[in-house]
Amino acid sequence: MKNIATLTQEAIALLKALIETPSFSSEEEQTALLIENWFTQNNIHFERENNNIWAFNKYFDESKPTLLLNSHHDTVKPNQGYTKNPFEAIVEDGKLFGLGSNDAGGCLVSLIATFTHFYSNENLPHNIVMVASAEEESSGKNGLNSVLKHLPELDCAIVGEPTLMQLAVAEKGLLVLDVIVKGTASHAAHNNPDNPIYNAMPVIDWFKTYQFEKISDVLGPVKMTVTQVSAGKQHNVVPAECHLVVDIRVNDCYNNTEILETVKANVTAEVTPRSMHLNASSIPVSHGLVQAGIALGRTTYGSPTLSDQSVLYCKSLKLGPGESLRSHSADEFIYLHEIEEGIQLYVKILTDFFNNN
Repeated sequence: MKNIATLTQEAIALLKALIETPSFSSEEEQTALLIENWFTQNNIHFERENNNIWAFNKYFDESKPTLLLNSHHDTVKPNQGYTKNPFEAIVEDGKLFGLGSNDAGGCLVSLIATFTHFYSNENLPHNIVMVASAEEESSGKNGLNSVLKHLPELDCAIVGEPTLMQLAVAEKGLLVLDVIVKGTASHAAHNNPDNPIYNAMPVIDWFKTYQFEKISDVLGPVKMTVTQVSAGKQHNVVPAECHLVVDIRVNDCYNNTEILETVKANVTAEVTPRSMHLNASSIPVSHGLVQAGIALGRTTYGSPTLSDQSVLYCKSLKLGPGESLRSHSADEFIYLHEIEEGIQLYVKILTDFFNNN
């Protein structure tokens, strides 16, 4: 079995190769091949569907609970602020620059190295399944959600996203609504008491002022924001409809269905959700994974950003090297020491979790 130092150096080499291989959401074919190659070189059997790659520990036992390790290998497109080549893995001052280095390449290769470390252990109290998933950035239909049907029931999960290796014990869900406020079309010169733009004003005000009763200890309140308004095509015509887009960040006290029902009961408009599956997620602080992290000096917090946790129905912890604020930024980078520390902490947390559960 390779030692941690060797696995770490190989993980960094894999990350450099991933950076230099474009992998926008739904276009991850080539990075999937790089991940396949890692498993092949380490004599690990794997499965692939679309651009998702997954593997089980060597001595998988159906009688044992299963732990999921997951991170994604797709990226957003580079923004115009880049001063470096986003597809060149550049190391400067201990930083590894490149698109996807921080979100979430560092997490992905650290989890793959951790999985490889435990792969051949015959006496694990949990099975481990590693999923390198696609389409996370676009919440696409061929991402982690499409793989779950191939996996056994999951007891718990670690989702690799940049958290500075602190313990994100809860994550807000996302509900995006298309709202259509109706009215009566007319010439602007005529009196019209049913102008849909005016009708939309109390609807917008409701989204602005309504407070959901339940406030999460770690995620705070549900947050609703009207982010787009559109109506009309010319100055002298009152339109028949006013269209709104509403972004709702859901805490772990509610599911998306409950939020949608409340909206529909309170606004006079047609309300259509773009999706319902991006739910909030959480894990109790008392859970063994969290306690293992706390024992190693890690702190807990609630995360406002969305990840593949949203499609899981087991208890899940978001944890990984890198910093969320660097994600999707120009000249994205991760510190090499963060990857080194990340692998060491993942291994220690899982070792302690396995020893105490």
